[in-house]
Amino acid sequence: MKLSRRATTAAALTVLALGGTVAATAPASAATTKAAAASYNGVCGTGYKVIDSTPVARVGTVYLTWNESTGKNCAVTVRNITGAKIHMEIALAALDSGQHDAVDSGRYTSYAGPVYVNGRGYCVAWTGTIGTASAGDSGHCS
Repeated sequence: MKLSRRATTAAALTVLALGGTVAATAPASAATTKAAAASYNGVCGTGYKVIDSTPVARVGTVYLTWNESTGKNCAVTVRNITGAKIHMEIALAALDSGQHDAVDSGRYTSYAGPVYVNGRGYCVAWTGTIGTASAGDSGHCS
């Protein structure tokens, strides 16, 4: 299990452009949020609530969270089953904000991230990768 936050990079725009489907979404329904929260590992910290999730093939899920008091979004890619280290990645961008995109990429056993962006006043986009499978989405404008 990782204990530190990783640096951000501008490479996330490429990842987001190539990583998966990007489409505007409405806020997650209460049922979806409850299901997502049941599998979310809580690594974003206190005050972060799951607001969306995107399945990564059948191997895991990308979770997008929001902290109302800080105005930050956080994202993490979580494997369904912990195993040997494989390539995993999470990328999070506050669109049109001028901020660097937040990216964590490496070989992990259970999850990549967490990564954070200041989301207040912006729409966000996220992409997660587990092995060779990638998925992403966008929306959630605050």
